[in-house]
Amino acid sequence: MKWIIRILVVLAFIAGAGYIFREQIILELAGMAARRKWNIGPHREVKWDRAPADQKRNADSRPNIVLILADDLGWNDLTIGGGGVADGSAPTPNIDAIGSEGIQFTNGYSGHSSCAPSRASLMSGRYPTRFGFEFTPTPGSMLKVISSIIEEQKGLPHSITHFDEHVDKVVPYEEMGMPTEEITLAETLKKGGYHTVHIGKWHLGRYNGMAAKDQGFDESLLMHSGMYLPEDDPNVVNSKQDFDPIDKFLWKGMQYAASFNSGDVFKPGGYLTDYYTDEAVKTIAANKNRPFFLYLAHWAPHTPLQATKADYDALSHIKNHRLRVYAAMIRSLDRGVGRVMEALKANGIDDNTLVIFTSDNGGAGYIGLPEINQPYRGWKLTFFEGGVHVPFFMRWPAKIKPGTTFDKPVHHFDIYSTAVGAAKTTMPTDRKMDGVDLLPFVPGIEGTTPGKPGQIPHQKLFWRGGNNHVVLADGWKLQRDSTAGKIWLFDMKADPTEQNNMVEQEPERVKTMLAMLDKHNAEQKEPAWPSLLEAVVRVDKTVDAPVEKGDEYIYCAN
Repeated sequence: MKWIIRILVVLAFIAGAGYIFREQIILELAGMAARRKWNIGPHREVKWDRAPADQKRNADSRPNIVLILADDLGWNDLTIGGGGVADGSAPTPNIDAIGSEGIQFTNGYSGHSSCAPSRASLMSGRYPTRFGFEFTPTPGSMLKVISSIIEEQKGLPHSITHFDEHVDKVVPYEEMGMPTEEITLAETLKKGGYHTVHIGKWHLGRYNGMAAKDQGFDESLLMHSGMYLPEDDPNVVNSKQDFDPIDKFLWKGMQYAASFNSGDVFKPGGYLTDYYTDEAVKTIAANKNRPFFLYLAHWAPHTPLQATKADYDALSHIKNHRLRVYAAMIRSLDRGVGRVMEALKANGIDDNTLVIFTSDNGGAGYIGLPEINQPYRGWKLTFFEGGVHVPFFMRWPAKIKPGTTFDKPVHHFDIYSTAVGAAKTTMPTDRKMDGVDLLPFVPGIEGTTPGKPGQIPHQKLFWRGGNNHVVLADGWKLQRDSTAGKIWLFDMKADPTEQNNMVEQEPERVKTMLAMLDKHNAEQKEPAWPSLLEAVVRVDKTVDAPVEKGDEYIYCAN
């Protein structure tokens, strides 16, 4: 009898220890599964294709096009609007200069509040939901891990739901992407005679013809995985957020890895942001004698938060460690943008290069820095302004007057049409294109015809993610979250920071705008893969802040 009791005690101890350490066990197993996929070789130099030295640009006056995309950059991360990280003590003069020396679109909107659908909008010139790209491609194991370690938060309704019934319907992560039937910006510009280069994040599929190299880019240096440097590198300073399940997974599952033209995986050449900048500078020099399109898709300042020791040391006045690491990452991003701009000048092509800068969405609340999207409410993963109102600048010295501003709503898919218009090539005509060429709408732009100064590029704009649907029309913004059973209506002219919900005061407007949503949704496709997870995101507080009665929230599906 005694030995049975002893066995039961041992089993109970093992079960208890398993429960106590279940989070660590789950993360370790998920990390091992993610790392097992790759055999990462040593660093090797990328050999970029070079235009012939004797090739001349005299007969081709079309501009080069450089699209620089940040990842999860907050509205208040830049100093151009009077803000900046750590009260402006980590300035961004190089990014600011793109706006101050060109156009600031002060009401620029991203294609989505999450990474990949926004990028799909950029590359297609369309609402991503027109082709079923509604949710961000994420390994199913990651979503399962996140749902397993998130605990219910007292004071909120069910914090998270994992849809186990959808698991068998989900395609592998590498096959989640933009359908090959879409005509990418790179394909359109390549057809028009441009040499096309992609550097950095893609997130629009890797297999079945969906990789960047198969979607119109002549050359592609891919962020194969997202560590900026190995965690134990002597030149890196790390900040881990133990309150964030996403962060925990990234530290376990990500590697320091790149690949070129869909080839073997290798270690990048230095801190990731600096490495992408180095390679962008090389591509500019290699292509100075021919029209080119460079899509420089930085990972910064997305988590995991990692900065170079040199950038971290330069910001010793910032006492909060997490904020200091984040500010150092912004410092590296801004320095990199400056180096790209200097490369254009050094190669004699600055005057006739259209440079576009934006972010895929707003700053994330899960990094625990409450000021990154000020003065706007919300974060990445929400359709409040903090999630979709993004920096949106264009600079083209030969055409655009410095210091120009434009305050009408514009959208990521307009970048496609604007670039194609500048390149004097042809837009796709066999499908509905949602973007417009923005330059004819801006007073004072040289050589743009027909002129449309004072007109509004878009009467309506829409966003959709799961049960969360939004329309912006005639200066009013309506958001419907069917899971939460909530509707918000804001007068964006009088209340751009979305403080006063006008649903009760404007019942007829609500009815009209809901009809707009229903009509728009009827034109969209069903998601190409189902949502596996739906989670609460609080609108006004970061993930680490305590829950209080009355906290506003939405449900984010992925």
